[in-house]
Amino acid sequence: QVQLVESGGGLVQPGGSLRLSCAASGNILSIYIVNWYRQAPGKRRELVATITSGGGTNYADSVKGRFTISRDNAKNTAYLQMNSLKPEDTAVYYCNAQMGVDGYWGPGTQVTVSS
Repeated sequence: QVQLVESGGGLVQPGGSLRLSCAASGNILSIYIVNWYRQAPGKRRELVATITSGGGTNYADSVKGRFTISRDNAKNTAYLQMNSLKPEDTAVYYCNAQMGVDGYWGPGTQVTVSS
């Protein structure tokens, strides 16, 4: 199994940028599919971005062109670069590592986009 801890959240003005990190321990993150999810108050958790073990990526339409998911295997860490942030991006962001039916989650990091 793998343990995940997110960091990098905070308060940012509209149009600003943040980079979230998902640090893994206990196993090699590169063997997992890594997903970033987010959940806003009163809303369902939604999938934002995915990166496969082979490096393929996929994005929700709402973030396409603004967010970039990546991984640094040497650091056992995945990232979510978020640019051109909007107030509707405000949510708790969660890192998920998935292998078959086994899924692992971090505790989340809060992102608030507000002027």
